[in-house]
Amino acid sequence: MGSGPRSSKLILIRLIPIRALPLICLLLLIGCSDSNAPSAAHETAVNTAYEDIPARGDRLVEASIGDATNLIPMIAGDASSHAVAGQLYLSLLKYDKNLDLIGQLAKSWEISADNLTITFHLRPNLRWSDGKPLTSADCLFTLRLIQDEGTQSAYKADYIIVKRAEAPDPLTFVVHYDEPFSPALSSWSSLAILPKHVFENENIMDTRLSREPKASIGPYKLTQWQSQQSILMSANEDYFDGPVWIKERLTRIIPDRATQFLELSAGRLDSVGLSPMQYSRLFETREELKKNFNRYKYLDFVYTYLGFNLKRKPFDDILVRKAIAYAIDRQEILDGVQLGLGETIASPYKPGTFWVNEKLKPRPFDPEYARKLLAEAGWVDSDGDGVVDKEGKPLSFTVLTNNGNKQRADAATIMQQRLKKVGIEIKVRLVEWSAFIQNFINKRNFDAVILGWSLSPDPDQYTIWHSSQTGPRQFNFLSYNNANVDAALDNARRTFDRHERKAQYDLMQQEIHQDVPMVFLFAPYSLPVMHKRFHGIKPAPAGIGYNSEQWYVPKALQKYRITSVAP
Repeated sequence: MGSGPRSSKLILIRLIPIRALPLICLLLLIGCSDSNAPSAAHETAVNTAYEDIPARGDRLVEASIGDATNLIPMIAGDASSHAVAGQLYLSLLKYDKNLDLIGQLAKSWEISADNLTITFHLRPNLRWSDGKPLTSADCLFTLRLIQDEGTQSAYKADYIIVKRAEAPDPLTFVVHYDEPFSPALSSWSSLAILPKHVFENENIMDTRLSREPKASIGPYKLTQWQSQQSILMSANEDYFDGPVWIKERLTRIIPDRATQFLELSAGRLDSVGLSPMQYSRLFETREELKKNFNRYKYLDFVYTYLGFNLKRKPFDDILVRKAIAYAIDRQEILDGVQLGLGETIASPYKPGTFWVNEKLKPRPFDPEYARKLLAEAGWVDSDGDGVVDKEGKPLSFTVLTNNGNKQRADAATIMQQRLKKVGIEIKVRLVEWSAFIQNFINKRNFDAVILGWSLSPDPDQYTIWHSSQTGPRQFNFLSYNNANVDAALDNARRTFDRHERKAQYDLMQQEIHQDVPMVFLFAPYSLPVMHKRFHGIKPAPAGIGYNSEQWYVPKALQKYRITSVAP
């Protein structure tokens, strides 16, 4: 559950669903006001005489809290994996800097008058990195692969409703629907096309290609992956969409933000996402950092939450869930872990966007009412030990979150203290990211989690909330089930009327607010820094990473002299 330009899928933040890619789903686009565009501090260029023109070379060294888990996009569900896979494989469409949908592998497309057919026209002369042509046969193969019963993908729901598809010629791909599907176009910004000649004889769920891709189409190719250490990518010199100036991108796996900041200060990193404390206070005390780095701040399509495993007691009791919601002080958490750099929220949409149900407000901090709800549910402190119990069992559970995210760990600690005051005992456990996803999230082996979702500009959140999406690797891992929410999600996907969709999503949010399957905490600001030698970074509503393949370092400012690239 991560930041920067996303493909159109939901992404678990560090988790992710595909459309919000994930979510960034496609069909209806949400406009962003200038107030949501990133702002940069210290924009002055490095004070050196040089010719400011793009030049090939240099290396961008960045940090990630968690390692990637799988480089096959339709299988991967976390932001770390998509950050790498998104440089290797591309979709037919993408979102631009203003969050408008534009062509990527497709140069154009048409939608039939009845909204049931989309015809994509591919760019001519596309080639995979192994020299083989990319054609509509690859698009058709990828669609059939994600539709296949054996493919466990959180993104499947958007594609199994394609009733027929065809590739009438190498540059034309056509998909047909039986009924209008409003997120249809956006879904094609989420499905990364795979090379048929590489994958057609592979078991997608168990293949070395998840770690060793043989052919890519994006701006970079995988050069080396050292588990839990680093991922090195080299520029695809035959990239179809213009020169890729930065020759190498190295992602170092550093599961601790304090260590990342030390490495940044020592000049061994070019880019990190700062914690609020680092952004607001530590950065200002480092003259070298202020001299050499630009800071950015913007509200991203991301939110943080406390989620309950609804299949486990006591979370099957709505009174317990509501009591926890009233016992948590969201503003205290926002101020304590984010230094106020964010906004408290009551629903799963980016604050300030059209899709937010403005009638909903975060539940107030009310410990007395929380105790009343617990008592109503039969939880009382019968033995005077400070912990409420029922039928001889104390109300105690474990909250899991990922190691390396201090904000989440601190949020858990604050919750622990607040819940203790109403008689609830919680334990906090931190788990390394990939193990967290594979051993706990995918296996539904948890009581409660603190995580985040990275969303799409398209409002469809079917993959997170619909009761049909609770299977292996799917994103409704809280096992939420509400027939009214299902109906609202289904209805919204069948209409292209913006206001009717809004009405359905308002209903969805109202039901979720009443059910409390999770406690929405806050939408944080993204706080990245970039070394000033990197030019071409243009903050926009989409963030700063939407054009990363166009970034460059003028020749005179290049730090790493790269003469060859390993195969």
